[in-house]
Amino acid sequence: MTSSDETAFRPALVDELRDRVGRVVTSDRRGTGRRIGIVGAQFNGGITERLLEGALAGLEEYGVSRRDITVLWVPGAFEVPLAAQALVEADVDGVITLGAVIRGDTGHYEVVANECARGVQQVQLESGVPVIFGVLTVNTVDQALERSLPDETNKGRESALTVLDMISVLDEVAP
Repeated sequence: MTSSDETAFRPALVDELRDRVGRVVTSDRRGTGRRIGIVGAQFNGGITERLLEGALAGLEEYGVSRRDITVLWVPGAFEVPLAAQALVEADVDGVITLGAVIRGDTGHYEVVANECARGVQQVQLESGVPVIFGVLTVNTVDQALERSLPDETNKGRESALTVLDMISVLDEVAP
């Protein structure tokens, strides 16, 4: 997903690079045999549910078995990184984090959104396991609803495809 045609990745670039570099690594997006953890925030849970539906549809589309998916529910976005770490320690191949932080009248939004993102990034960098940030950080409920529509623009679905891509490319470059 991209904001405009001018910023979109050109798939033909991969073939063009093969003539110019020694190795080009791309994703096969294979889901078969992949163990995926999903952390869902209960706060703003109606949005999280819509994101989860998108994520599950994306994982199913690419062959992830339902028995290889673990969903862990936590109270809110602030608790997401710790749950992601627990899933990594439970030996999943990748984690998708889902939730919605919606701006309010206080500074609470910045603290929760920033610490959730920082924590998710910390878990993936320290573990080497892809942990995808699918937590919406939006100004309004309408923006959250728009990003969780039941179609290909659903950010949960996008997060599912991203985790499969990251698992695939990291597998290719792993020693």
